[in-house]
Amino acid sequence: MSEHKVIVIGSGPAGDTAALYAARAGLKPHVFAGFGAGGPPGGQLMLTTEIENFPGFPGGGIAGPELMARMRQQAIDFGAEFEDVDVSKVDFSERPFKVWVDDKLYTAEAVIVATGARSRLLNIPGEQKLISRGLHTCATCDGAFYRNKSMIVIGGGDTAMEEATFLTRFGDVNLVHRREEFRASTTMLERAKKNPKIKWTLNEQPLEYLLRENGTVCGIKSKNTKTGEVSEIKADGVFLAIGHIPNTDLFKGQLKMHDNGYLVTGAAAGGPSEHPNSYTSVKGVFACGDVQDHTYRQAITAAGSGCMAAIDAERWLAEQE
Repeated sequence: MSEHKVIVIGSGPAGDTAALYAARAGLKPHVFAGFGAGGPPGGQLMLTTEIENFPGFPGGGIAGPELMARMRQQAIDFGAEFEDVDVSKVDFSERPFKVWVDDKLYTAEAVIVATGARSRLLNIPGEQKLISRGLHTCATCDGAFYRNKSMIVIGGGDTAMEEATFLTRFGDVNLVHRREEFRASTTMLERAKKNPKIKWTLNEQPLEYLLRENGTVCGIKSKNTKTGEVSEIKADGVFLAIGHIPNTDLFKGQLKMHDNGYLVTGAAAGGPSEHPNSYTSVKGVFACGDVQDHTYRQAITAAGSGCMAAIDAERWLAEQE
């Protein structure tokens, strides 16, 4: 058995920032950076080639893997320990909290959950390798790369309407949806329909991605769901807007969740009500980043919430002494 003051489950901007702050507070956090369903250590930014909207990197931004390497090293410099493994089971029923990696047991006086969320994909072969190579899952992150260019947005819910509307700031958008009916709210749908820069291509089911000679995405091949006709829809870039899946399966039955699977934090989870916080429904367990944020989903907001979680954990532990 391996005993720790603080365990951080997950990496990415939230987990690495939580580790940094906890380490600077002398808590010697042990971080399970994760593989598997939660993605590679470092989270979704490991799949991003350029980040231009993370503060502090003018003149072209910074590559996602480099940013995450720097954040991890900074936490290590202050005493954080990292293991690039997935947690297989947890028990938050009593302190010390129990965390397992396969058959090995770890315990902690406090746990910070930062397992993030993953974008829903179409499950087209080779899709994962095309992310940030003309295929994107975040308009706010990558839309600026397509100034005066054409884009495809795939989806039919509120996310698709919001992403398509946002992307018209940069160029023309072709919204592709497999049906004529939409899951989007009336307000979001009507707003998108009033936008003259959005073209609507309905009853089209994507089959595969069209690629340039250099291997980047330049459109999709799709099948009409009514006629069966296969056609090509070309664009400079493709954005998937079919939702996100929080990586919370590990915590089912352990922590309170919203209907959409995201962890509940703050006053709604039973934490202090006088200010926003990272408390979950179990005292001593805190959550940060995209695992509890289904609104902003940005690297900078994830990092900020990681800071909150570490400070909340430090103060809570001090109260228990």
